[in-house]
Amino acid sequence: MFFKNRKVLIIGGTGTIGKSLLQKILLDHPSVVRVFSRDEYKQYMLQNELGTRKDIRYLIGDVRDYDRVLSAMEDIDYVFHVAALKHVAACEYNPYEAVLTNIVGTHNIIKAAKVQNVKKVTFTSSDKAICPVNTYGATKLTAERIIVASEYSKGNSITNFSIVRFGNVIGSRGSVIPFFINQIVNDRKITVTNQSMSRFMMTVSQATQLTIKAMQEANGGEIFVLKMPVILLGDLVTIITEETCKKSLELHKLNFNLSSMEIGR
Repeated sequence: MFFKNRKVLIIGGTGTIGKSLLQKILLDHPSVVRVFSRDEYKQYMLQNELGTRKDIRYLIGDVRDYDRVLSAMEDIDYVFHVAALKHVAACEYNPYEAVLTNIVGTHNIIKAAKVQNVKKVTFTSSDKAICPVNTYGATKLTAERIIVASEYSKGNSITNFSIVRFGNVIGSRGSVIPFFINQIVNDRKITVTNQSMSRFMMTVSQATQLTIKAMQEANGGEIFVLKMPVILLGDLVTIITEETCKKSLELHKLNFNLSSMEIGR
């Protein structure tokens, strides 16, 4: 039980991966898990879902706010950084906001972790950080570089920094799958940039297990990547369409459009 009697902070703890991490960590009977996020409503819903527990603390804050991050890390052993602006289109239209959250926010976490003598910090990145073609990928790549640089220039700091790279997490809010399903059900059409584009796929459970394993095994500076299956967008669309239409639509009523509407989706 790696987290038994330990104090854990999950930054971005009300998102898909954050909640999954929380549930997994609680099985180890930690001293406390602090759930840090900027969304009051999601925290309220999570509290209702899990009930009143003495081993969970809910903190409202933003990674852009260094003082709040510093306060949240007080007396913490392990930090999971899963907060991000991750929707490709939103980052394209709001690039500076993406920089503030994904890059400056990550830098704030690094600084606070060193000050508070956190044992380990694990940062969740994306396969889009590899040869990025969009703002989201560029911010994730930069955040990765900041994390690695911090590991190798930390002086007397005891904090260990590591990275995990996710593929397309099936079922998460940032996944392409809910996007396609929503188009099928509401618009009766599917928009893809290029049917020959490929995506690496992983489940929420796999993403959670990878992140926890990285936290447990990291010595500092590593990038952990799961060996993932790859699928063409055209094949993925076919599968999603067939499964969705079984429940709600007739296949012949759908329209298929090719578009560059969202760079890098």
